[in-house]
Amino acid sequence: MEKVTDLTARLAAPIVEEQGCSLWDVEYVKEAGTWYLRVLIDKEGGVDILDCENISRALSDLLDEADPIEGSYTLEIGSAGAERVLKRPADFQRYLNSPVLVKLYKPVDGRKEFPGTLTAYNEADGSLTVDLNGTAYTFGKKDVALCRLRVEF
Repeated sequence: MEKVTDLTARLAAPIVEEQGCSLWDVEYVKEAGTWYLRVLIDKEGGVDILDCENISRALSDLLDEADPIEGSYTLEIGSAGAERVLKRPADFQRYLNSPVLVKLYKPVDGRKEFPGTLTAYNEADGSLTVDLNGTAYTFGKKDVALCRLRVEF
């Protein structure tokens, strides 16, 4: 049986593209007792409320027909955001040499957060390298809790 997120991504992709956007991610998570189906989108120049509204209306109808989720949930359509989470190999390749924040499960050199520049990504093993003030740190995929873009002012 197809996962809820995969089915939603498959249904959402054409709708998202018709709006001139790209599908960034789909999440199905439970927060404070409520299930949320989140569709995160991206667009050159930024996502606006009309993009979200149009996609939400069309996708909601398709999800009602497909009925992939037992029980109630909240559908949210939103921007992936400026500080988006990097998950797929293509995300890491696209944002090489960009400022990122890497959060680890266990401390390295007494810290669990490394704000730096993403300098390398090894697609074969999922490891990534971050430059922090001239020092390169390489982290294995299993050690990284989260890697997201970081906006610098």
